[in-house]
Amino acid sequence: MEAVGLSDLARHEGYIERQIRRWSKQFSDMIVNGDNYDGLVENVGAELGATIPEQHGVSIVHGDYRLDNTVIGDDGKVRAILDWELCTLGDPMADVGVLMCYWNDGSDPTAIPGVSATSSTGMATKAEVLARYAETSGRDVSDVGFYTAFGYWKLACILQGVYCRYLNGAGAGDSAPVDQYPAQIRRLAQTAATALAAR
Repeated sequence: MEAVGLSDLARHEGYIERQIRRWSKQFSDMIVNGDNYDGLVENVGAELGATIPEQHGVSIVHGDYRLDNTVIGDDGKVRAILDWELCTLGDPMADVGVLMCYWNDGSDPTAIPGVSATSSTGMATKAEVLARYAETSGRDVSDVGFYTAFGYWKLACILQGVYCRYLNGAGAGDSAPVDQYPAQIRRLAQTAATALAAR
């Protein structure tokens, strides 16, 4: 980050703690019709806050790092990373956790529905991606379960905001139904709870 002049982009310490505060507030501000999913999202947020691992150094954190936010060249190498609106400085393992949320290789259930390129023949498995990251970065990835849980929980909070805005007419003409959002938010929060319990 120093090499690209971004060392003063944000605070360096306490990244996960700050994120939990931010997204907890976002969630509570966006509750619709009093439905807080029986306290599930708040409870997972509290458990995350109580079990934060020691920060794994400081780096640029994308905030929504996944395959479909990258441009891949014909040689299979990443040429660009898109959608930087959530970027800040913080714990690099946070991006690894989000990547694990989205990397669906069919080896385990996922809370994110739909067909994913990561399950295609020839793609690395989730375990292989994680092992490659550990080898390349030299970082300890034994706490990846926490960061994956954090990723699912954060996605639940973000989706709650999207849901609330859509119900208030911010769909900008998008006619996609939103009635499935509550079930998806609950599923994300429950997957976060399961990942947190299994770590």
